[in-house]
Amino acid sequence: MLYKLTQRFLWILLLMGFIGTLSAQRTVGVTHFDETEAMPGYNLYFPHNQPNVYLFDNCGRVVHQWNDDANWRPGNTAYIMPNGNLVKAKRDASIAGDPIWAGGGGETVEIRDWDNNLLWTFTMNDSVQRLHHDIAPMSNGNVLMIAWELKTRAEAIAAGRDTALLPENELWPEKVIEVKPIGADSFEIVWEWHAWDHMVQDFDMTKDNFGDPSAHPELIDINFLGNSGGNADWHHANAIDYNEELDQVILSIPTFNEIWIIDHSTTTAQASSHMGGASKKGGDLMYRWGNPMAYRRGDSADIQLGYQHGIHWIGRFLDPLQADVGKLMLFNNRIGDNFSTVDMLDPGFDDYEWEYPLSDNVFLPASPSWTYMAPTPEDMYSNILSSAQRLQNGNTLICVGRPGRSFEINENEEIVWEFVNPIERGNALSQGDTIPQGANIFTFRMDRYPVNYAGFQGRTLIPGDFLEMNPDTAWCTLNTAIDPRADLPTLSIYPNPAKDFLYIKSSTAQPATVALYDVHGKQVKSMPTTGRKTQMNVVDMPSGIYLIRIDGHVAGKVMIEN
Repeated sequence: MLYKLTQRFLWILLLMGFIGTLSAQRTVGVTHFDETEAMPGYNLYFPHNQPNVYLFDNCGRVVHQWNDDANWRPGNTAYIMPNGNLVKAKRDASIAGDPIWAGGGGETVEIRDWDNNLLWTFTMNDSVQRLHHDIAPMSNGNVLMIAWELKTRAEAIAAGRDTALLPENELWPEKVIEVKPIGADSFEIVWEWHAWDHMVQDFDMTKDNFGDPSAHPELIDINFLGNSGGNADWHHANAIDYNEELDQVILSIPTFNEIWIIDHSTTTAQASSHMGGASKKGGDLMYRWGNPMAYRRGDSADIQLGYQHGIHWIGRFLDPLQADVGKLMLFNNRIGDNFSTVDMLDPGFDDYEWEYPLSDNVFLPASPSWTYMAPTPEDMYSNILSSAQRLQNGNTLICVGRPGRSFEINENEEIVWEFVNPIERGNALSQGDTIPQGANIFTFRMDRYPVNYAGFQGRTLIPGDFLEMNPDTAWCTLNTAIDPRADLPTLSIYPNPAKDFLYIKSSTAQPATVALYDVHGKQVKSMPTTGRKTQMNVVDMPSGIYLIRIDGHVAGKVMIEN
């Protein structure tokens, strides 16, 4: 097949029109892919309402998966460790009548090896406590977990809760536990933190925790309802992350429209106490942000967050010197009535004073340092679920949870990759079909791992099946974004497929550099054009599809068959 680049790229434009037709027909799986801009890598995917964890490439082809019994559902996240093990949270959907149950409920945390062999399991789900939403694996092999812990009506009243704010006659405040795996199913809880130890209230001076909430931003007002409506699921923490360098833990508290940071360098005893003395060691909130109303230091105009998800420190997989490493990123679900944003903020931690700055007893910053909103704002909206991840190349991967849509934007905020979950309640949708009205293709989170991630070393990642039914297997092969530069010479690149030699024929003697890139975006061969015809030896190159760049501008693809 002959690729001709004329000054107007007429042939290529026809090809692009054909590709555009194919793209328009794609309804699920990968619906858009600009290989020149998207970050190479593999996407870890644990969609709702089914039991399996998938790893797929940017074309949408599964390269690995961890299967589970049909009764299990996400609970709700999974992570690949540097040794290739999978750590995941799940729940048994076949059991009805759990004593503690709300959206995001979990139950069990497992560690499985690359071949899906179960290495360790831990369960917490009984009448007084239950794991939920998220986990944070640590480099020491331990796992941080979020759990609800039940407090009775009597306990809540004794702590200063207004009796009118107990419609369910109990509360489930959060606790965080650090679990050390031992053997196949044993464990040790080596550290824990309880929100219940850090309350304040000015409702009843005869009860515990009496004080002025506005004077104590480090404490949690036991009578602040936020979005909870007084329900037992009072905090509903939906994300946890750990910063090993700072030895701090961050939680997303969507019912408060807040994020909280706590000190993990404490002992468990210190974590139950209030800060005090020179060491400042204690379990009170080191930092909170998003809603000063939660500690009576503002009004509705000061609310920055709306039922947010996916809070984390930017830095995973990134060069430590990148500009945004150490800042915080989240998906801001309900910041508008019908739109969401992705926000990044710098909390300004002072590691000398070991504290986060306040201004007039309000934690900084005054606003996010970067916000992404869709050009048509309502095009990106999910009232629940969702996540965002800053990638190695500066792009941002965004998961819009309820519609099951994930997409990657470059630094110019252009969409360079897009994916729609094709798994609906455990069943694969068919490529090209209209997504059924009311389809449950929810996605809690999406993460992309770079191709050079340590956990992939020595593993075989061969593209296999697509997640959708009746996939268009040729689409990704054809879908190359061509740079319509009018100042490039007319070129012919042939034969295609090539076996031993590739020829580049130019209409002029204008010097240029021709380079080939593999599917991971790595340059594998480069040479200058010489005169009007150049011969490139490809006999030593592995078979596959390669991207052709002329002076850095994409010109097409060639298949090598050796």
